[in-house]
Amino acid sequence: MWVAGNDACCRDDRRSDSMTPICVDDNAARHDRRTLAISHRRAAKSCANRVIPSRGFTLLELLVVITIIAIGSAGVSFAMRDPAHTQVEREAQRLTALLEAARLQSRAIGVPVRWVATEEGFAFVGLHNDALPTRWLSLGTQVVGSTTLTLGPEPIIGPQSLLLSAGNPPHTLRIATDGLRPFSVVTPEQ
Repeated sequence: MWVAGNDACCRDDRRSDSMTPICVDDNAARHDRRTLAISHRRAAKSCANRVIPSRGFTLLELLVVITIIAIGSAGVSFAMRDPAHTQVEREAQRLTALLEAARLQSRAIGVPVRWVATEEGFAFVGLHNDALPTRWLSLGTQVVGSTTLTLGPEPIIGPQSLLLSAGNPPHTLRIATDGLRPFSVVTPEQ
């Protein structure tokens, strides 16, 4: 607040803590106003040159987060497999290993061995009853189509295959050999 006087004017200094009036002359007051205006302009320029940190996310950060979410959801989808399909895959892999073991035993002892599907599981005719397992791991496993395979004793046998099915709806896998190579699991389309 400016108050006119003889040679001086008094103003309240609102910036000071004491709030006491300060008396200054006219020249000093004009000089004070110019100095204040110059300091405000300098402050505005320095504020314009300062980098203000952003409050959002960058595109790169968003892409990294989306990639992590995609990898996580892919892992979850692979972990949630169909149990019937897993069951028939496990049975097929187990049966291929058993067929190759019986084929090797047949060649080693020189006795013909046949694999036959039964109602309780399967049997290896020509080997001792306790030589290899004769039951499926899962009760719903069935052989579709041909139920007999010849496993030796010759090193080269004819091409043979069988279809293994499990689950509801049934999932089917084919186990086959060309006579030279070992038995392997293939999909029905191959």
